[in-house]
Amino acid sequence: MTTTPSPAARTALDLTAELPVQALEDMYRDLHRHPELSLAEHRTAGLLAESLRKSGYETTEGVGGTGVVGVLRNGDGPTVLLRADMDALPVHEETALPYASTVPGVMHACGHDLHVTWLAGAAQALAAGRDTWQGTLILVGQPAEETGEGARAMLADGLYERFPRPDALLSQHAAPGPAGLYPHVPGLIMSASTDVDIVVHGRGGHGSRPETTIDPVVTAAYIVTRLQTVVSREVAARDSAVLTVGVIEAGTRHNIIPTTARIALNLRTQSNDVRDRMLAAIRRIAQGECLAAGCPTEPEIRVGATFPVTVNNATLDEQVAETHREVFGTGTVFDPGPAMGSEDFAHLAVDQLPYSYWFVTTTPAEAWNAAEGSGDLMTQLAAVPSNHSPLFAPDLSTVAPGVRTLVSGALTVLTVVP
Repeated sequence: MTTTPSPAARTALDLTAELPVQALEDMYRDLHRHPELSLAEHRTAGLLAESLRKSGYETTEGVGGTGVVGVLRNGDGPTVLLRADMDALPVHEETALPYASTVPGVMHACGHDLHVTWLAGAAQALAAGRDTWQGTLILVGQPAEETGEGARAMLADGLYERFPRPDALLSQHAAPGPAGLYPHVPGLIMSASTDVDIVVHGRGGHGSRPETTIDPVVTAAYIVTRLQTVVSREVAARDSAVLTVGVIEAGTRHNIIPTTARIALNLRTQSNDVRDRMLAAIRRIAQGECLAAGCPTEPEIRVGATFPVTVNNATLDEQVAETHREVFGTGTVFDPGPAMGSEDFAHLAVDQLPYSYWFVTTTPAEAWNAAEGSGDLMTQLAAVPSNHSPLFAPDLSTVAPGVRTLVSGALTVLTVVP
């Protein structure tokens, strides 16, 4: 039985039939060669702004620091916001790609260069085909997603006062998996993230006379070990949570017992209740171990960067997912359940604006087929380079489809002209 594609799907296929793929791939390679860290995305923002202006968008730079906003008003109809994050990571690239990063210690290891390319391509296609739809488009190049600062900075700089307020927000993210899949979750899709720093205060001294000191390194080690019981013994099995100690640092020489030790950890949770209980456990454990060690003062415990849960509007996400099925094929769209990764995109959904956020899998076919556990999805996913890996290298074949997902998503909401 053959079904007739919806107007949104049909129009999206028409508007993306002749994308300037070579130019978009060149843009991606250029962005990948020149990664910029959070709130320093000046060159990236400039390239995106130039592309939006050429496509006919009213373009403003410097929103929330280095953010870019392009607006295209095209008659009466809904207002749709398409967002791409722009920042890179402090990672040394090891891909050996001919277009690898030229910036020492900095890499687009999360695919944000691909996101910017997708947004630029979608902007071009939708502007060129403006006679096929009505409404208003807002294109947002967002800084500092990796640090959780960018979305809030743009809001604080008047994003919804200076520019039209959207009726729907759409965004997507490159992800590991065989290129050509478009996972959607009509609800919770990304977890909350919380950074915590702990400073243990001891009494320093000579390594040959530990009895005259209070060793913060030993105390910190006890804290790290005890923290491993928080998830296994204080979080219900039905609740998903992760606690990772990413940094433990202290001291300057082999034979000096330092005065302080620092622990930096990260929590991933899917509810505020679990987050609050884990934070309470962290405080209790840190304070208890310092008390047991006889530390001269209580530990410093500071909650740092936080990311909200990402919860799709079920109705909107199902509508966009259905359009993607029509455009790419039924088997390409599936529900993988919520991920433990985190995003700051939900900050843009002030006053519960509806949004849809989905993934685009980008692992090259040769890398996927060569991965351990061929035929078992989860085993292969664990074997291929993922986001934040120094080997993360999306397939160039996903440039055009990623543009098509944004175009078809936008047309699902905009008024399509028959």
